[in-house]
Amino acid sequence: MQAFSTYLEKLPQWRDQVLEVLLRWLTSPSFYGQVLAALAALLLAWLTARWIRRHVPIFGETPKISAPGLVGRLLRLVASARDLLWPFVLVVFLAVAISVADAAFGRSWLVRLAQSAALIWLLYEAIRRYITHPVIRSAAIWLGIPVATLHVFGWYDAVATWLDGISLSVGNIRLSLYFLIKAAVFGGLFFWLGRITTEAGQTAIRRQEALDRPTRELFAKLFELGLYLVIFILLLQVLGLDLTALAIFGGAIGVGLGFGLQQIAANFISGIIILLERSLTVGDYVELEDGQAGIVKRINMRSSILETFDGKEIVVPNEKFITTRFVNWTHDDPRQRYEVEFWVAYDTDLHQVPRIIEAAVARHPRVLEEPERPDCELKAFGERGVRFTVEFWVEGLDDGPNKFSSDVMFLIWDALKENGIRIPIPRQEVVLLQDGQGSGAADNGQGTGSGGGRAASSPT
Repeated sequence: MQAFSTYLEKLPQWRDQVLEVLLRWLTSPSFYGQVLAALAALLLAWLTARWIRRHVPIFGETPKISAPGLVGRLLRLVASARDLLWPFVLVVFLAVAISVADAAFGRSWLVRLAQSAALIWLLYEAIRRYITHPVIRSAAIWLGIPVATLHVFGWYDAVATWLDGISLSVGNIRLSLYFLIKAAVFGGLFFWLGRITTEAGQTAIRRQEALDRPTRELFAKLFELGLYLVIFILLLQVLGLDLTALAIFGGAIGVGLGFGLQQIAANFISGIIILLERSLTVGDYVELEDGQAGIVKRINMRSSILETFDGKEIVVPNEKFITTRFVNWTHDDPRQRYEVEFWVAYDTDLHQVPRIIEAAVARHPRVLEEPERPDCELKAFGERGVRFTVEFWVEGLDDGPNKFSSDVMFLIWDALKENGIRIPIPRQEVVLLQDGQGSGAADNGQGTGSGGGRAASSPT
């Protein structure tokens, strides 16, 4: 409150000073001379830019550029600067006006202010023309333009000193508003650039076919960690913090881990362990303890992404792959063994069935000869018929784009039909009694109707 009262007491003094300056300007011939010089520069810049647009084809409304390659790209870049002609030419003419004002009146501060405003206008048009990303464009307009304005007009140091005066001290730590704004701006810029660089670097690493996939993923993750560490150190240097501040920051992390970051730290460390021991790699098909399954799409620092065959993504904390059991179907060997069951009637020559089915399944182009050929076995004698199973090896999963079991079932069906082997079908027999008591129906050989009906169920 005392500071606010001090400002109120100084207001009349400041008002008198401003009025005195305005009066001195309005009664000075050099002031009007600078105004005329700035207006003349503005008019000449507008006429010159208009003439260039009309008489230089590349700056026309619809320039025709047919040059190929690099020359064509450069010409299109020059043509896109059409909207920058007027502010650019204005900056040039105001530079001439500054020299004229210095020679004629001995001062040119007003023309210099006009040139500073023209530079800001030129910067704004360049941002609007060449930056297409909406977030980056907004950041450049709402952050870059104000900072550039303060620099151009020479107000940056005064504003920075004023913002630095608004601070909060906690023990030996002093946080000012200027420091927080600087940290937010440069932190956002550095980590945005880091994300772009990380994506480009990881893409280049993953294209190295000379390395196996687990090694590529390990190097990609190490590249990401190393890059963000360098960005963090650079940010400390830009903010003017000594690297000894890392000791304080490490203590703060230790306290955070003790109060609630245990899971985040555990998942982060688990991700590093997974990459180092290679128990899980991108492209593996894994089944979790709770029955969820999918192909590993990404291994991030905190979690891994499993993609199911129906398009869903399962986010799994990395710690779960360390502390619980999971089945990795395709880690070391993509070959899988599957089993298909079928039935035949009791009047079949059972000794011929394995030979027929094994030969039929072996004709499938994806069925492997190693480690075992297709194997058909008799499993059980049941009420409906004789149960057989055929086991076969394939490379890949029986899901998604692959339909191994379905294809094998079609082969079994065709082979049984070609050899006259019947597949038993459960049948219910209903016996009608002629004693006037009605009819009876039975399921599985027991009567359920009135009148002493009898029935039997048998395969056919």
